Amino acid sequence: MIERFLPRTEFSSYEDFKQNYRVNVPENFNFAYDVMDEWAKECPDDPALYYCNEGGNDRILSFLDIKKQSNQIANFLKGKGIKKGDPVMLILMQRVEVWTTMLALQKIGAIIIPVSYLMTPKDIIYRCNAAEIKMIVAVDLPVIREHIDAAIGECRSVENVCIVGENVGPYIDFRKEAAACSESFARPTGDQATTAKDPMLIYFSSGTTGMPKMVLHTFAHPLGHIVTAKYWQHSEKGKRHMVSADSGWAKFGWGKIYGQWICGAVIVAYDVLKFDAHHMLETIERVKPANFCAPPTVFRFLIREDISKYDLSSIEHCTIAGEPLNPEVFYQFKRLTGLELTEGFGQTESSVLMANFEWFPIKPGSMGKPSPLYDIDIVDENGEPCEDGIVGHVVVKNAVKDRPVGLFWEYYKDEAANKRAWYDGMYDTGDTAWRDADGYYWFVGRSDDVIKCSGYRIGPFEVENALMTHPSVLECAVTAAPDPVRGQVVKATIVLNRNFTASEELKKEIQNHVKKVTAPYKYPRIVEFVDELPKTTSGKIRRVEIRQQDEKK
Repeated sequence: MIERFLPRTEFSSYEDFKQNYRVNVPENFNFAYDVMDEWAKECPDDPALYYCNEGGNDRILSFLDIKKQSNQIANFLKGKGIKKGDPVMLILMQRVEVWTTMLALQKIGAIIIPVSYLMTPKDIIYRCNAAEIKMIVAVDLPVIREHIDAAIGECRSVENVCIVGENVGPYIDFRKEAAACSESFARPTGDQATTAKDPMLIYFSSGTTGMPKMVLHTFAHPLGHIVTAKYWQHSEKGKRHMVSADSGWAKFGWGKIYGQWICGAVIVAYDVLKFDAHHMLETIERVKPANFCAPPTVFRFLIREDISKYDLSSIEHCTIAGEPLNPEVFYQFKRLTGLELTEGFGQTESSVLMANFEWFPIKPGSMGKPSPLYDIDIVDENGEPCEDGIVGHVVVKNAVKDRPVGLFWEYYKDEAANKRAWYDGMYDTGDTAWRDADGYYWFVGRSDDVIKCSGYRIGPFEVENALMTHPSVLECAVTAAPDPVRGQVVKATIVLNRNFTASEELKKEIQNHVKKVTAPYKYPRIVEFVDELPKTTSGKIRRVEIRQQDEKK
């Protein structure tokens, strides 16, 4: 399958990969037809999706199963008036229907808008009205139905609500009505056909620094994830690929549908309501994935279980993304399992921007080197390139003239955000980093997260790395706190490990520890112990919320 889109698939070195990797994007490319339906024709009985949930109710769907079900859903949606260009919101967790419905919407040419099942009524109203949602398709959890009930009267454009499951209430029974539809669906022609440049997918950004933005991707976007899946995650035909990600976030697109199915991998649907380290380890032992990917938060909890009790021998390759990797987590996981965590970096707006690829050794804590799709650089406030070792903005220089296939098209209906992000032919990611002499990139923080204390510029991640090497620290967030003398000081908000109790003595011990591990001026002058950190529904730490709380004090 990959050979249809790549002139070359094998490379002798990173330099060869970076210089010679190319993607052919067919003018009318549509992932549902040109990848999934082709797999169903070539390998109809091969496994495509391995579904498992909290009750251990496992089942496997073939590529032909996926095609038939997506066709039925496409006919159902079309019968409800969904047509090309219509936005449809999906609140489907990791039910099988999230995959089949996404494919059905692509077959119609409608716009997929996935959101988290943790959305409040306020969140649903904001997203429905901002994107002019025409239909909501949601799972039958009581809390979701309650939130839809509370929100629907203020959702101006929504015409239908469909519920997936047994308890549909006053809404449309999605499974029953879709199952009654034909398993055949003809590819649209003429004005209803899609092109690679048509809008396909809108993600709402994670909102770590403000109100979520609408990130628009076109039908070409899945081809950008060939690098993500094949060359970073090592997805292979017939091998099981497990990623910890809810369908409401871009990490799902990164790791649970596009690149992996282009590679022919078997995607593991891990359909659980709440993360539990013990259950996840049991599931890995039972399902036996060859590839496993999760954010640092998950690995921090996994290494605090007795991993020796579980058989993880099926895992051949581990990847990590979502937030920067603390080197301490890397070393502990390798000591416990023998596996190296291969970090990658990217955004809701992109496919993998840079990663630790197979041709060079990992430097723990580094994001690796740029993907061949992107011309990455570090620039200063004036847009001028920074020397190695100097912190600056991470930018994509080939963002406009030679638009990389994995990069988003625009912030939908937000000219102000587009002007901030796109300038001088570049896309500014809003992240800061530095590059070392070997070409590795090192994350510093979001531009808004950098701390300016007594003339020093301090990246929160380097302080967090130092904190994580103390045995008492389970999780931490480093932020700038207002100070009348220094302007800002470093604050550490810490969740303690079991068997540690908050005290003034422990605060001083942690502060002295940081002074020894990193430059003394970076130590946290304020330490606050909390039960949990504020996070987005995708699991990212909301440092902005901590800063806002401190500003009110």
